[in-house]
Amino acid sequence: MKKVKSRAISVLILVVIALLGMGFYVGRYIINGSDWAAAPVNAAAFRRGILMSGEVRDRNGVVLASIKDGNRIFADNADVRRATLHAVGDTGGNIGTGALVAFASDLTGYNLITGSFSLTNTGRTVDLTIDSKLNEIALRELAGRRGVVMVSNYKTGEIICMVSSPTFDPINPPVNPSDDEAPYLNRAIQADYPPGSTFKLITAAAALDRIRNVYDLTFNCEGNGQGELIIGNDLLICLHGPHGTLGIEQGMIVSCNIVFGELALELGADFLAEYAEKAGLSVSTRVSGIRTASGNFDKGDPGSIFLAWSGIGQFNNQVCPASMLRFVGAVANDGNAVELHYNKRSGLSSFFSAGTRRILNRNTASELGDLIKISNSQNLEMYAKTGTAQVGSDLRPHAWYTGYITNPDHPYAFVVIVENSGSGREIAAPIANRVLLAAIS
Repeated sequence: MKKVKSRAISVLILVVIALLGMGFYVGRYIINGSDWAAAPVNAAAFRRGILMSGEVRDRNGVVLASIKDGNRIFADNADVRRATLHAVGDTGGNIGTGALVAFASDLTGYNLITGSFSLTNTGRTVDLTIDSKLNEIALRELAGRRGVVMVSNYKTGEIICMVSSPTFDPINPPVNPSDDEAPYLNRAIQADYPPGSTFKLITAAAALDRIRNVYDLTFNCEGNGQGELIIGNDLLICLHGPHGTLGIEQGMIVSCNIVFGELALELGADFLAEYAEKAGLSVSTRVSGIRTASGNFDKGDPGSIFLAWSGIGQFNNQVCPASMLRFVGAVANDGNAVELHYNKRSGLSSFFSAGTRRILNRNTASELGDLIKISNSQNLEMYAKTGTAQVGSDLRPHAWYTGYITNPDHPYAFVVIVENSGSGREIAAPIANRVLLAAIS
């Protein structure tokens, strides 16, 4: 009797272990099944590492990638192929932000019942929020220069334009491209840049929040041929000065370094660093679930010239274009940052709005908007800030232009960066204007 009892207990233990093992596997299958199906080792969906199922379309139904006669093909128009490369991907799977990699589990047609198997073996269609025509216009405006153009709907988080240059035609990929060219890198999401004067948006927002009488403060941008401010044994320079005596409103209009350098010193290194992190500019954010490049805010010692330069947007500051786009979108959206994405929401997620997070006080967002409002021109109700980011004495600065428009039915935020090209006002702003005009037409 004892033997029977002990054997029964042993069998019961084995059954429990088997059930736990099966439960663990089923749980892993439910959680990770889509990733397993989208792995290049899945011979049912991939051939030589190339995803052989699924179709990618832009927001207007233009087919950007599909399967024909057992081969991966791309859009008919070569300019469209180049302009949408970093949103769609290449045949080699080298572009991590491309839909062929980032949304592979959706393209395979995976489900819990049949896995990635389907009777037609064609997979699913993934619709992007990208407008391929707008991308084509943006790439043309960059005119072969390296840089980024992004436009998003700050109410929904949809990215309607995302261009990274240099690019290439996916049907004729480069052979051994140099690290300097980095054509596989999606600069919009995976790179960061010194922000230059666009970072003054953060310093201004922090001052509006922290300094009660900020509108009553005056600053002296005086000097011989340029504005100068002595900080300890160092000299802070405003190349576009001297501006004379001015407040924060005029300081933003003329982008005075003295104003924002002094505000940074007043705010302090710790507070300004915390504010930049909360705004998402000194950390990694997400776009369609993809981690962006991490930004950086180097405090500099309290009261130092380095802290002043950080508040201006120089020193060691770095910002990812997508994170800046998210921030200026929040300024336009009453302080609420909406999750950026470039794949159309489908299934149950389509019934819910994109996630939002308050990163600015509502009043602060409104006041900051007032500081950067530009007189209406070319039918654009524009709120924007230029930046000319110094990157070394032997290189031309990066040109920035970022902000948003409030045209009815077109709640768009934007960021334009043109590497080593000069003035943000002269180089980046005209590109943004022309792309936005195309977007609202």
